[in-house]
Amino acid sequence: MKLIKPVSTLLTLIPSIAYIPILIEIIKGFHIGGLNIIFQFISSAIKPSFNQEVVKSAWEGLQITIATALTSWVISMLIGILLGVLSTDLFWKSIPKFSYLGKLIKYSLAIPRSIHEVVWGLLFIQILGLNIWVAIISIVIPYSALTARVISEQLDSFDIQPLKAIKQTGSNFMISFITILLPKLIPIVSTYGSYRFECAIRGVTLLGIFGLGGIGTELYLTLKSFEFNEMWTCLWMLWLVMILLEKFIRFLRSYLSENISLKKSFLISISIFSLSLSLGISWLYKLNFEIFTPLSFSYLNLPSFVEIRNGFNTLPLFKLIITTILITFLASGIAIGTPPLLLVLFPGKFPLEVQNLIWIFFRLIPPPLTTILILLFTNPNISVAALSLGITHMGVMGRLLTDNILNQEKSIYRAIKNNGSSKKSATLYGILAPQSNSYLAYGAYRSDVILKETAIIGAVGGVGLGWQLQESLSSFDWAQVIIITTTFSLLTMSGEFLFNTSQNYWLKNSTNNFIS
Repeated sequence: MKLIKPVSTLLTLIPSIAYIPILIEIIKGFHIGGLNIIFQFISSAIKPSFNQEVVKSAWEGLQITIATALTSWVISMLIGILLGVLSTDLFWKSIPKFSYLGKLIKYSLAIPRSIHEVVWGLLFIQILGLNIWVAIISIVIPYSALTARVISEQLDSFDIQPLKAIKQTGSNFMISFITILLPKLIPIVSTYGSYRFECAIRGVTLLGIFGLGGIGTELYLTLKSFEFNEMWTCLWMLWLVMILLEKFIRFLRSYLSENISLKKSFLISISIFSLSLSLGISWLYKLNFEIFTPLSFSYLNLPSFVEIRNGFNTLPLFKLIITTILITFLASGIAIGTPPLLLVLFPGKFPLEVQNLIWIFFRLIPPPLTTILILLFTNPNISVAALSLGITHMGVMGRLLTDNILNQEKSIYRAIKNNGSSKKSATLYGILAPQSNSYLAYGAYRSDVILKETAIIGAVGGVGLGWQLQESLSSFDWAQVIIITTTFSLLTMSGEFLFNTSQNYWLKNSTNNFIS
């Protein structure tokens, strides 16, 4: 008889092998001088500054971040919903002559979503200067494309038989389209939209680290000046806002999922978007941002074909691409492999609660700041960039795994435990195994996000395409900027295809975690 092998379960643990090359390289460049500073940073978490000026400055930065995120979120959701409907195959069934337009929109949106919001921000700073609209536009462009993709995929996956039946009665197609699909669209928008708002807050925080204001700028300045007590004041305030936001979103999802009428759900959704946009814009205006002032554009000297050709000859593109891919795979290994490994090594309810606190801590600090902290005791290298990204996304993956375990039926675990197995074995086969395929599916998506975020780590850590983009922007070498941005876009689009294929495979097999 063949043995039953928990293939997908083991695959959740194997990625943690990435720690081996990362730790070897970090130890090689290790210097003890920065450990004291790291200890100061950690100890400052329990004694943040309550100085009135510090709290006031942190609160103002937090307001800027929330107001900017709120404004950019609403705009990106509205544009994304519109583009999502226009890019779905279902919409163009009534006008097949122009169905190519849907395909054109769908494939064109791959370009803006392949470029990280920080890269958009670095580019728009050169054109618009340090302006609040730079942060808003930098969030809106990729988030609109990402939202459109989700909406389009969800609409195309719906059963269209009811739509065909109504159409055969002679009803107007657009009225039928709205009547049938709107009830199904509202839950998608509420679920995905709330997730996107959390991402928008993190995105604006990252943009602040690169000089666009808000809590991100406060975090960066306090870290650079080693004012860790003040930095933790900002971090804990940001953490509190994220916790309150998460609780509000859960309440809102629960309310919208109840059996309320379509008209009421639609009116609530419209009201949320309208109030959020009004609040965001008025909030920014109150914070003395010239939100209604016409934008002034700086003229860019676009490069000639000869300059672009010379840029190709000058840039070590192959090395930069390989470095970026290595960072992605190493960071993904840490992010995906660590939570299951800790779950199995330290089973039980109390260790799970401790791990959950660790995941919150890791999600709290943006990757560029983690990079700066690690560079205090080691030299810049690929491993620093990978570890920084891995730590942040480990927090995301850990939270996902913890939430799923808390909501999981424990009958398999109890049965294995009652048969005399150890707690570790029972955790591996009774808790981790049923979650493994869905966990790996989300891990594939998270790897796609990590690939995009190599841009922001490279810019700080001195490696990869992100670092070269920052260098080229600083020297106003627009030929190199175009080459690097195009290369990065093509790389992330390729990664999106590969990771999507992997994600679909694991989702398809999510009910079967064991094979013979």
